[in-house]
Formats: sequence, C-alpha cells, structure tokens
Amino acid sequence: MTGAVRRPGVYHLREQARVYEAVRKAGGTTARADRQRLNLAAPLRDGQQVLVPERPPPRAAGGTAATAADGAPVDLNTATAEQLDGLDGVGPTTARKILELREQRGGLGSVDDLDEIPGIGPKRLDALRQQLGG
Repeated sequence: MTGAVRRPGVYHLREQARVYEAVRKAGGTTARADRQRLNLAAPLRDGQQVLVPERPPPRAAGGTAATAADGAPVDLNTATAEQLDGLDGVGPTTARKILELREQRGGLGSVDDLDEIPGIGPKRLDALRQQLGG
C-alpha cells in the first residue's frame, strides 16, 4: 500500500482479497485521499501495489484540465474509453489498455503511470501530461 493511507507498507492478505481489505490493513485512508478514484472492490493479485490517490488541489479558473471531444473534463480514474479515445494520441486500443491498467491497479496515481502501457513512449507521455495537466 502506498499513497494516501495512514500506514503505507507491505501487507499479507488472504487469497482473493479486495482493495478495501488492503486499505483497512494500512490503517485506512488519510484526509487527503480521493476515494472516488479508488476501486475498493477490485480484486488483488500477489505482489500488486495499490496506490491510494490524493485529491488534486483545486484548479484556478481557466485551469488546464483536458477535455474529451465532447468538451467534458477527462480524469484518468473516471474517464470512459470514449473520453480517453478523444485525447490527442490516444486511440481505441490505447484507451482500452489505460482502462485495463486502471482496473488492475485499483486506480492511477498520475499520468506517469501510463508509461507502463506498451505504445506509450516518452513523447506520447509528455503530450498526455500536457493535456491532463499532470
């Protein structure tokens, strides 16, 4: 467990445990935790690291939040495949891979987590960082 939990660390859990059990073992979330971006029901795998994301600081008016083709803001932890596909440099296949990574990890901590996805190299990661404000 890492991120916005009271006691980050490595914990032993039963087979077929869920993210909420790992959070409980780590003493629960901190006040800064963004629990809406964390899938507490996601199953855990042996050796998996769970990152509890923090709420982003409030954006000033006219901030740099990315928008999908329909004009809606895009958040990596709540975006649909269609919203992700609307970002420059992200097609349907990459959008699906982002959703799979998000599900596996129980949420994404930052745009930098996307470097684990095949096909997202340094240039595309920089472009996404600019679009997503991260």
